[in-house]
Amino acid sequence: MQELVHREVPSPNWNERALPVSMAVLHYTGMESAAAALARLTDPAAEVSAHYLIDEDGTVTRLVPEDKRAWHAGRSYWRGITDVNSASIGIELVNPGHEFGYRPFTDAQMSSLCPLLASIVRRHGIDPANVVGHSDIAPARKQDPGELFDWDMLAQIGLALKTPRPRIRLLHENPGQFYLALERFGYDITDGRAAVTAFERRWRPRRIRGEVDGELGALLFELLLARDMASRNGLADEGDRADEGDW
Repeated sequence: MQELVHREVPSPNWNERALPVSMAVLHYTGMESAAAALARLTDPAAEVSAHYLIDEDGTVTRLVPEDKRAWHAGRSYWRGITDVNSASIGIELVNPGHEFGYRPFTDAQMSSLCPLLASIVRRHGIDPANVVGHSDIAPARKQDPGELFDWDMLAQIGLALKTPRPRIRLLHENPGQFYLALERFGYDITDGRAAVTAFERRWRPRRIRGEVDGELGALLFELLLARDMASRNGLADEGDRADEGDW
């Protein structure tokens, strides 16, 4: 793990966890510079932090130890969890964001993120369905890491769910059916349009309208199926390992 972290800049903004780690949340900093982001993440008055910060040159800075509760998620929700800070590891990627000139994340950032995230996922046993963006857990408030983030790269190495390629359109009788399925997948649907927009930003970034359509219905159906199958396979694997270890 030490070889994945290039420097330590402790943030005072943390407290004790109330839940075991079951998620990883990815953010962009949304500030004009890396220096400004680091200053804010370590400012006691700001009351925000993350566990890790990855600069555009690939430098990884650890701000808060993983066993502590960093303050990166804010008011958020995912799969029934409302104290996301307690249940997650937060990783900030330096990027000016939509307010200051949003741009693609650099190859160096992604090259540092992948092994760091792989280590986190392995050590904490995080389900790929629980590797999420800030916009997934706070759809009414956040847009990050945004539509330019390369989720497919993470999926290719098993760190996130793959984006389905649905072959049919799935039209629901009314939007409420889609919202209920979206809630089952993990999203807060209090603001339905915001939840749909967040879902699009993650799973159909080429077309973000905030409106339910047949393509989104098919995507969500495939994602629920893939997640549930992966969960069942994981339980089967655990049973196999228990048998193998029963000498």
